[in-house]
Amino acid sequence: MFGDLFEEDYSSVSTTNQYGKGKELKAKPLEPPAPREFTNLSGIRNQGGTCYLNSLLQTLHFTPEFREALFSLGPEELGSLEEKDNPDAKVRIIPLQLQRLFAQLLLLDQEAASTADLTDSFGWTSNEEMRQHDVQELNRILFSALETSLVGTSGHDLINRLYHGTIVNQIVCKECKNVSEKQEDFLDLTVAVKNVTGLEDALWNMYVEEEVFDCDNLYHCGSCDRLVKAAKSAKLRKLPPFLTVSLLRFNFDFVKCERYKETSCYTFPLRINLKPFCEQSQLDDLEYMYDLFSVIIHKGGCYGGHYHVYIKDVDHLGNWQLQEEKSKPDVNLKDLQNEEEIDDPLMILKTILSQEESNLILVDLLGQKFLKKIGISWNKKYRKQYGPLRKFLQLHSQIFLLSSDQSKVSLLKNSSLQAESDLQRKDQQIFKTLTSESPGLNDRTSCSHWFDINDSKVQPIEEKDIKQQFQGKESAYMLFYRKSQLQRPPEARANPRYRVPCHLLNEMDAANIELQTKRTEYDSTNNIFELHLHLGPHYHFFNGALHPVVSQTESVWDLTFDKRKTLGDLRQSIFQLLEFWEGDMVLSVAKFVPAGLHIYQTLDGDDLTLCDIEIADEEDIFVWNGVEVGGIQIPTGIDCEPLLLNVLHPATGSEECRQLVESPLVFPANAEVGTVFTALAIPGGVIFTSNTASVGGESWTAIPKEDLKKTFREQGLRNGSSILIQDSSNDNNSLLTKQGKWITTVNEVDWVQVNNLCQLESEEEQVKISATVNALFLFFAMGSDIQPGSEMEIIVEETISVRECLKIMLEKFGLPGDTWHLRKMDWCYEAGEPLCEEGNRGIGFTNKSPVVCLFLAEVTSNKKEFPYSQDATLKELMLCSGDTLLLTEGKLPSPGLLNVPIWWYQPPGPKSQGKRHLDQTNCTPSQGGVWRATSTPGAAGDVHADVPLRYLGDVKISEDATLGELKAQAMTLPSLSEFFIPSPAFLRAWTVDSKRPGRLLRKNQQQLREYKLGRRTEICLEPLQKEEHLGPQDMLLRTQMRLPGERAYALPMDMVWDAARGTASSLRQRVADFYSLPVEKIEIAKYFPDKFEWLPVSSWNQQITKRKKKKKQDNLQGAPYYLKDGDIIGIKNLLVEEDDDFSTVRDDIGREDPALGKRKSLEALRVQSNSLLSSAETPGRPHRPEASLSIHVGSFR
Repeated sequence: MFGDLFEEDYSSVSTTNQYGKGKELKAKPLEPPAPREFTNLSGIRNQGGTCYLNSLLQTLHFTPEFREALFSLGPEELGSLEEKDNPDAKVRIIPLQLQRLFAQLLLLDQEAASTADLTDSFGWTSNEEMRQHDVQELNRILFSALETSLVGTSGHDLINRLYHGTIVNQIVCKECKNVSEKQEDFLDLTVAVKNVTGLEDALWNMYVEEEVFDCDNLYHCGSCDRLVKAAKSAKLRKLPPFLTVSLLRFNFDFVKCERYKETSCYTFPLRINLKPFCEQSQLDDLEYMYDLFSVIIHKGGCYGGHYHVYIKDVDHLGNWQLQEEKSKPDVNLKDLQNEEEIDDPLMILKTILSQEESNLILVDLLGQKFLKKIGISWNKKYRKQYGPLRKFLQLHSQIFLLSSDQSKVSLLKNSSLQAESDLQRKDQQIFKTLTSESPGLNDRTSCSHWFDINDSKVQPIEEKDIKQQFQGKESAYMLFYRKSQLQRPPEARANPRYRVPCHLLNEMDAANIELQTKRTEYDSTNNIFELHLHLGPHYHFFNGALHPVVSQTESVWDLTFDKRKTLGDLRQSIFQLLEFWEGDMVLSVAKFVPAGLHIYQTLDGDDLTLCDIEIADEEDIFVWNGVEVGGIQIPTGIDCEPLLLNVLHPATGSEECRQLVESPLVFPANAEVGTVFTALAIPGGVIFTSNTASVGGESWTAIPKEDLKKTFREQGLRNGSSILIQDSSNDNNSLLTKQGKWITTVNEVDWVQVNNLCQLESEEEQVKISATVNALFLFFAMGSDIQPGSEMEIIVEETISVRECLKIMLEKFGLPGDTWHLRKMDWCYEAGEPLCEEGNRGIGFTNKSPVVCLFLAEVTSNKKEFPYSQDATLKELMLCSGDTLLLTEGKLPSPGLLNVPIWWYQPPGPKSQGKRHLDQTNCTPSQGGVWRATSTPGAAGDVHADVPLRYLGDVKISEDATLGELKAQAMTLPSLSEFFIPSPAFLRAWTVDSKRPGRLLRKNQQQLREYKLGRRTEICLEPLQKEEHLGPQDMLLRTQMRLPGERAYALPMDMVWDAARGTASSLRQRVADFYSLPVEKIEIAKYFPDKFEWLPVSSWNQQITKRKKKKKQDNLQGAPYYLKDGDIIGIKNLLVEEDDDFSTVRDDIGREDPALGKRKSLEALRVQSNSLLSSAETPGRPHRPEASLSIHVGSFR
């Protein structure tokens, strides 16, 4: 798929001297899966809703007897995955994929494994993988699928052998003592949670307590042939090696007719004695002892949630180390008493290399393993004595073999055998020392190692943490016990390869090699960057900056280097590349400025990596001796940065007529401003600086004589700044006005008079010319759906009119006609208001001769209003270079006329407005209309998600018309005729902001002009059941009651609240009255749909102090609530639910992945819309329909 993307061998250094000849894209491999974390255990990736599957699979994986029994079935019995597509082959795919998954969890060095192949073997689609099911149901279905898949193999009784048990139910007649019994098989015990304190209490009620038949509830005895007193009981007849207990956390409330989760405290022991509950009790107590090894935990309610699992690592496969212990330094070689045994770096390096299976390792990785081995880096411990690590390896070439690019190292064969013997001897000594100094280490191996496996994440926990799962919304849901007498063989301890089939071992080894190769390539590619080396001998210092002697190509070398290497390594590499170099070598960071190349910083610290000294990709590095270039001492640093200034000064010539000359000059930023006179060989004068930020005022400012001692940077001059020099000896020919102001803008004038000062002609003429000749660089495009980079370019003068600019653009596109206008694009790449403001002002000049001097005279112009005129100039409309204009088809409307798009908006609710519901699935929008999914201010959970707006048509109406007239005219649209709307008062109007209802338009008698709608405003209409007359202080809120025991809400209801006070207490009181609840028994929160967050409206406002600032914060219309019309208010009834969680499942998804959250809301909207259409009178919020869980298995009988 990727061709030879990974085949290129990236070395640590590569060079070329082709600078600026077009850059090639660096081929970066895809990031490989992350390796295992410190626990050395692998998680399982969640496919969207498979956390329940992941928890059960991890439990089966950490059941060694189940795992090894599955591994014992070879390809001769199960078939091969390579033949799964062969219809004649008998391939048992589910057991094969389970084997492969368990092998990956044991041996593959990745943070999390994938279950995609396994779920494919189940026959599941992507919809099934996104839907959450019950893990207890999955346990039974998976076992059934495995039993069917293993029919005809030696593992046909695998499930029965490990998990099958029997229960005997007995009824004993009190008269004749006859016993009637019935035997039942079980794979898991289902025990009650409600009104039970714990597991042992539940088992006692089930298998010890007797049910007595007497009085009105007698038993018919077959022997006595009459109704008699009897006793019914149940006992465990046969116990399986592994006991699975399912807790009945979910129950049904027949009063409320809804499901709920039992969150009361329910205890269970780490070790349980089942002898009191068994029929046979003559055996030793050890036969009835079971140890807990897995707890599947459910977090959430009965309609959704999340599963994870606490698991005991029976075989000690993982690294069990708690965070507080992990932060402490490990017991390692640096703590040993016998330091002379480990102070030899040669021995340590040989030890590390001899432990590598491939006997080949990256030098950088060797340094990391060295740090991990002894707890201190090579540079800190041995660099002063032995030099850099790579140099040390080179000096011991009789032991170590470096690759050609010196990036990899291996042990020579003759030294590897010696290293192994030395390693064994040293390891024995080290182990003795470690065990003698760490008394708790031996005890650690015998203690219980528990891990919390939450999909991809694996964290160590303590046994006491299990008690936290006794109760609450996050509590134990399934328990797994194993017989205490089941002992694991010593060779299985900490050995993940134990009993794994050879073909799977080979597959995992090959996969690990491939993973390591990809990680190495990715790591190398990701840490390589390019540097531009500017060689000092190829440069000369000229005009304040460095410039190439010959050409840029020959003066610059491109160097590809590993940024993890040190500055010393970089210097050494450059030494090797530049064989002609003599003397010291200094590396400095340089940058190009308009004046040329300037040196900013000299790099120091050869021990530091290039990342530490913050060298960036594509950095320019100047290579020189640190003092001079071409015999000239070079100024360095930001203080003396060369500035390229545009200097305007009088040319030498006639005293009466002197022409301005523009000269680009370079000055150091820390030089005094007065050095300009020296550079121009001018004895003195007045210096003016250009103030380009000024608007409508003076553009040139004189620098006082006392400020000439200041530097250019202190005067605020930058590259490209302009300064003006005037000779102060002749005031008559001054370029200043009599008031001492030099004016270049035309904001205050309308004409410029040009006088001939050289008196070459006797007549004067007055001509009207453009006051400015500045050009604008504009982008333009046609239409409204414009993507960045698709625009065309045009250069026009800023004095041309909009009409002229439009004509030029139409010619570029080859479009005829006058039915077009221009709009300016905003920063969101959306079309703004049309370019049609006031008319322009005239500007005039007088001209006498080619050699002229300008002065300004203000002339009054007659201003005329052009509300929709296209004669305004681009400058008057304040267009700037880089702006984007859009060619939009259609003539601009007449003055005072609005063209308003009308949309239909119908949020979900418990009532139905209008004649009939809008068929959101079958109706077709009118011509030009489109469907838009919007985030409504209306609902929460899956209901508040998104409500579509349906386009009805456009209404052309005057700005002087009222809102009621707009509604009445909208009612005449053909698309609205299908609805029965009695009058405009039965319609609620909203503006459309960001594709959702925004501002509520209240008064029907108010003119549209007063609403300040703008010329691109769109209106959506919402049907009402009755007339609505909102006051100026009334606020319309969407309220939703949270459903007890669920993370969901009922359908929204509109509530009007008097926001005059705007306090939390008044809102809480209004909500309580609206729902007829005590105010102290409710909690309310505002919903922010964009963030998928709820902000509780607390009672902090009741604690008002005497400070006035506190009362300002009391208003809910301010921060942090910013309450407005249409906001969602969630209500929680504390009489039936006491937790403080307002969020829904969709909110959890939305916070993790906003795009996925919105997709989920759209799916929920479709379900909810169909529900409304089919049963509008159904109360409450419809839950997602439950789907049965199934696993498809082929026939192997």
